[in-house]
Order: sequence, then structure tokens, then C-alpha cells
Amino acid sequence: MFGLLARIFIKDRKNYLDPTVREKYGMLSGVFGMILNIILFSGKLTVGVICGSIAMTADALNNLTDAASSVVTFIGFRLAAKPTDREHPFGHGRMEYIAGLTVSILILTVAIELAKSSISGIITPEPIVYSTIAVVVLAVSIVVKFYMFLYNRATAKKIDSAAMRAVASDSLSDCVATFTVLLSLLANKFFGWQIDAVCGLIVAVFIFFNGFSSAKETIGLLLGTAPDKELVDEILHTVTAHQGIIGVHDLMVHNYGAGRKFISLHAEVDSKVDAIVSHDKIDNIERELEQKYKCIAVIHMDPVLVGDKKTEELKEMVLKILSDMNENYTVHDFRIVDGRTHTNLIFDVVIPQDSKINPVMLKERIRAKIKEQSPDYHVVCQIEKSYV
Repeated sequence: MFGLLARIFIKDRKNYLDPTVREKYGMLSGVFGMILNIILFSGKLTVGVICGSIAMTADALNNLTDAASSVVTFIGFRLAAKPTDREHPFGHGRMEYIAGLTVSILILTVAIELAKSSISGIITPEPIVYSTIAVVVLAVSIVVKFYMFLYNRATAKKIDSAAMRAVASDSLSDCVATFTVLLSLLANKFFGWQIDAVCGLIVAVFIFFNGFSSAKETIGLLLGTAPDKELVDEILHTVTAHQGIIGVHDLMVHNYGAGRKFISLHAEVDSKVDAIVSHDKIDNIERELEQKYKCIAVIHMDPVLVGDKKTEELKEMVLKILSDMNENYTVHDFRIVDGRTHTNLIFDVVIPQDSKINPVMLKERIRAKIKEQSPDYHVVCQIEKSYV
């Protein structure tokens, strides 16, 4: 059904990085999910009240929250598709993340309220009335929610949406929660077990865990997460595949919402090559990155001395010293400046992002090790952490 609706309402539906296409997918998912959840809420609430089941009423309220979440998803995708303006030069793509966080907060709120009701039911249990229609409603709900999980997961994968992943995860946890409610009814019917309130508490725990996981992901995206290793490797391969690019460093990938990437990096080129020729090469690589990754790319050109024996020997010496300290340390922008009394070794050292070493202490260690090689070498280095 969702696939049919997508074919009807989304023309260029395979251009997943296009903000307009992503907006239509998100809005369609929001409207479709809202309709299904309202139907499920109405059926469960009616049967839950008739049977006096806390667990079923709790599950019905969960579906009502899901309907509200669908509205938030709809609005979030709508706002995320707004074009850039003076106040927001990078667009409004992160509104999608805010929508995902809002959905997560709604899920957590419902989980807490359901837990309170269930605990009260455990303390003062009330009998429930078995009904065949209740079993049918719950069974249908499980099927519908699993279907919602499938199409939301597929959509989230297509358009790489954290908000849609949150909705898909919620749908799957709803399947488990509703199945638990169904078990409580059957256990009461065939074994006389009064576990309705306990099952309601289990439902609340599932809902809370789902909300917490979704909130954690969306908060991470809002704060700014490191890019995937696969993407980093692809970018590096794309740039270094061009003849004349000696090395790449200071790669940064900024995410202002899906389909709104900004890539910046430094590319080393031979200083003996005409600057205009090198600059033209850099411009071509920027355009290639923009076309390949649907992003804005900025490359800083770093001219380096190539083929100088003394420079290469000293660089190898520094690399050996750093490798002995930590094999993950790397060096870029290495150059030497000779003087009458000493030689300056100028370079940047990149250390892992999770490194706990003090940069000042590391500089002193590097200086001391290089001084052991020759007192005429003066070290001018900068310690920095990798952004990828």
C-alpha cells in the first residue's frame, strides 16, 4: 500500500538525496502512519475499556502517541525542506532531527505514564473480561504494526533519515508490546493468571527503551557525529586518485541534515608545479566531490617541497620517532627552514580523537627525541586531533 502511494504521489522517488523527494517521503509516511495509528487507537481503547484491561488501554494510548509522532514527523520533514535564508544559510535540514527528538520525548513520556498505571494495577489488581474481539483486535494490530515497521525501515534506509528510523523502531517495539498484551489476555482466559498489570509494565519498559535509543541517536546527530568510515575512505580515494595529489589531511564532514553535507579538506601538491595548474586541478576535484556526494566541497591547496633529499630524510626521522610513541600518529605539512645556527622542523601532528595525552607534554617529548638526533634541530609543531 505504501509503495503504491509513493508511486502515485512521488514522481522522482528514486532521487533520495533530493530535499524535495525526502520531504514527500517523510510527509507521506507521516500521514499514512497517523491514519493507521488512529484506527488502532480507536479499536484498542474501545475493547480495552469494555474488558477492563490496563495493558490494552495502555497499548491504545501508545498508538495515540504514535499518531501524534506521525504528525510531528510530517511537520518536521515539511520544515526541513525549507530553503536557505539569511538567518539559516545552511538550510533547515536539522529540523528533521528535532522532529525525531520530539517523537522520542513523546515516547518516553507515555512510557513513564504507563509504568505508573501498571504499578498501580499490580498493587491493587482488578479483574479483566476476556473477549474474542479483543484477541482479534490485538492480532490485527500486531500485523499492522509490523507492516508499518517494514515500510518505515525501508523508507529510512532509502532517504537516510534518523526520524524515520525512530518511527520504524517504535513500530517494531509496538509489535512486541501488543503481543505481550495478547499473551496477558490468553493467560487470564486459559490459566486464570492475573498478569495484565505486569504485562502493562513490560509494555512500558519496551516503549521507554525504544524512546531512549531514538533520543540518543537524534541528540548525537544534533550535536554532530563523526562521518562513517566508508564515506571517509571514499572521499580520500576520490581525491588521491587524481595525479598530482600527494596527500590529504584535515578532512572535515559537516552534516546540516540529510542531503546537506559540507566537505572541507587540505590537499598537498608539488610546490614546483605552476600554482594555476594546481588550482585548476583542485577546482575539478571540488566539482567531482559535489556531484558524487551531493555536497558543498572546499579544498585548501597546500604546496609542499617534493624530491628534496634532506627534507625527506628529516621527515622519515620524525615519522619514526612518532611511530615509536604511537603507531596512529600521523604528520602533514612537513617542511624545513635552514638558518645560520639551527634548522627549524615545522610540521603538524595528528593524534586519535580519543587520545588522552596532554598536547603540551607530547610536544616536549617530540622535541626531546629530535634533540637527541641533533641539537641543531628546533621543532615547531602543532598537535591536532582528527575530525574523522
